[in-house]
This record gives sequence, structure tokens and C-alpha cells, in this order.
Amino acid sequence: MTHLRLLLVDDHEVVRLGLKSLLEHHPGFEVVAEASAATEAVQKALAHRPDIVLMDIRLASGNGIEACQEITRQLPGTKVIMLTSYAEDEMLFAAIRAGATGYVLKQISSDSLIQAVEAAARGESMLDPTLTQRIFSEVRRSIQQEEQAAFRDLTPQEIQVLAAIAEGKTNREIAGALFLSEGTVRNYVSSILSKLSVSNRAEAAAYAVQHNLKDLL
Repeated sequence: MTHLRLLLVDDHEVVRLGLKSLLEHHPGFEVVAEASAATEAVQKALAHRPDIVLMDIRLASGNGIEACQEITRQLPGTKVIMLTSYAEDEMLFAAIRAGATGYVLKQISSDSLIQAVEAAARGESMLDPTLTQRIFSEVRRSIQQEEQAAFRDLTPQEIQVLAAIAEGKTNREIAGALFLSEGTVRNYVSSILSKLSVSNRAEAAAYAVQHNLKDLL
């Protein structure tokens, strides 16, 4: 492991001392600076240009998320691992958006924390195992919202017609299945093409498949 320079950020001196004692027992780690507030963290990061920043997500003075965002913006080569005492979804996703490489609970074991630092140094993302399911759930939720948004301009009836188009049904077959006249189906098809900005039925069918229309029915 390459020699790694670390910055510790926590508003509790005892926590910083504990982290420093633990990390400096590792032959490849050196704590080059400490900070107790968000502004100080950014200043120390710019002054020392550490490889890794271990930072409490909640600081008595300032916000760890904002400090993370500023550090990663000005020092793209520096990796930030956010530490937290509680698993909070809002903070978790805010940290990821701010550019944090890792997000771990303070209850993490000593060996796991060292592994998290080493993983961050390799450019790998590190997420506390207890939080992994939350990430997947949020990703699934976001995908579902995107899929729903893809059809937000269509009426419920148009969605049914589009689903039938995706199945390769003709206007006559759609009319029979939905108890509509062929003329009404043609009007629905024309409206669907216009709303989805596609040129023909084949493109409409491809759009429906691409955005997983069947999962919304």
C-alpha cells in the first residue's frame, strides 16, 4: 500500500484522538492534519492536500456535506469518507451527491475502517454494508419514477393502447380488445405518436419497451 496522508475532521477531540491512534498504527497511514469545523476542514485540506479525508457528517460548526463538496471540487484527487453515528437516508444520498467516496457508520470495526481507507485510495467506493439495501432501494425508486415520467403525458386509455401497440396488435385488434371503434383507436394512436415525439407505431413500440411500460401496468 502506498503511503497515505490523512486529514481527520470531527468536532469531538476524543474521537479525533481515537481515530488518529488507530490509523497511525497502520504503517502506510499518516495523519497530517486535524480539523473540528467545516471551514477549517476545507482550509486544512487545501493547505495539506491529503489523499484521504475522514470527516464527520455532522459538525457543531458548519456542515460536513458542504465541506465535502468544496473539498472534492477544489481537490479532485482527494477522497472523502463520511463518518456518521446514525444511518440517515437523507444524509447518505446528500453525501453521495457531494462527491464522497465512502459513507460508513462510526460503529465500524477497526479493520473495516482501514479497509475503507485503502479502498478509497484505490478509487473504490465504500459503503457500510448495513446501508447497501437503502442504496438499491433508492436506485429502484428513481428508475421507477423515470419510467413513470416517460408516460406522464399519456392518458390511462392511451397507455392501454400503447401497450397493445407494443404487443404488435393492429388497430382492429386493439379496438376489439378495448371495446373501441377503429376510428377512436386511430385517434389515440395519432395522439400517442405526437405526445411521445415518435414517427410511427414501430418507434412507439420501441419507446414503450425501452421505458418498461409493462412494469407500470
